[in-house]
Amino acid sequence: MKVAILCGGRGTRLREVSETIPKPMVPVGEHPILWHVMKLYAAHGFTDFVLLLGYKGVVIREYFLNFAAYEADVTVDLSATGDRRLTFHGLPSEPWRVTLVNTGEDTLTGGRVRRARRYLETDELFCLTYGDGVGDIDLTGLLAFHRAHGRLATVTAVRPPGRFGELALDDARCVRVFNEKPQVSGGYINGGFFIFHRDVIERYFPDRDDLMLEKEPLEALARDGQLMAFQHDGFWQPMDTPREFQLLNDLWRSGRAPWKIW
Repeated sequence: MKVAILCGGRGTRLREVSETIPKPMVPVGEHPILWHVMKLYAAHGFTDFVLLLGYKGVVIREYFLNFAAYEADVTVDLSATGDRRLTFHGLPSEPWRVTLVNTGEDTLTGGRVRRARRYLETDELFCLTYGDGVGDIDLTGLLAFHRAHGRLATVTAVRPPGRFGELALDDARCVRVFNEKPQVSGGYINGGFFIFHRDVIERYFPDRDDLMLEKEPLEALARDGQLMAFQHDGFWQPMDTPREFQLLNDLWRSGRAPWKIW
């Protein structure tokens, strides 16, 4: 079962740390956030990835084509008598199969899925998510939920994380509770981590590069009663701003990253 990951965005709101690299390659700890997303899926047994590349996609290509050089300790023999031999120490390995697909630098999210259709329609179902958000999503439960309801598509519904300190005031305007990073209690939003039946691409993704996944395809699936929501009330966090970049890195360095289930 393929896992497609949208890796083509420019990350304009994260320009301070993504000016020279695509947003999925922005590091959380010592690894790109894309690596974290893939590790989460692999922990649930999903190891066949299709990366939908766009803006600065060559950076992602180079990372996977030279995975050992990026992830292992390396000795380079630079002596006059040496042959510039590379020695990799603790050669890293992941049980992953990674297909790198150029879907166009300016193609929108829905258009990227359409361009990769030949890799995604080989099985009855495929997963899809964004390359810049993590969470402690129960992906095994998500798949079971999708298979049980029998519709064409499932989206993971998450509660948006709070961006500002929450204040609880009494009648005299005295602050009784201060919560620095509250989780919004009302409403759900699109958290990614989709599952689609392969027929969705032909029926709901017309062949256009300006097609946004979040507009026509999802709106039409909802109208047709074919889109179900898997509710996730645990941790979920995108990386759209420098503050969120710092938050994810702080969690990782603390050893308390909720999405680290491997």
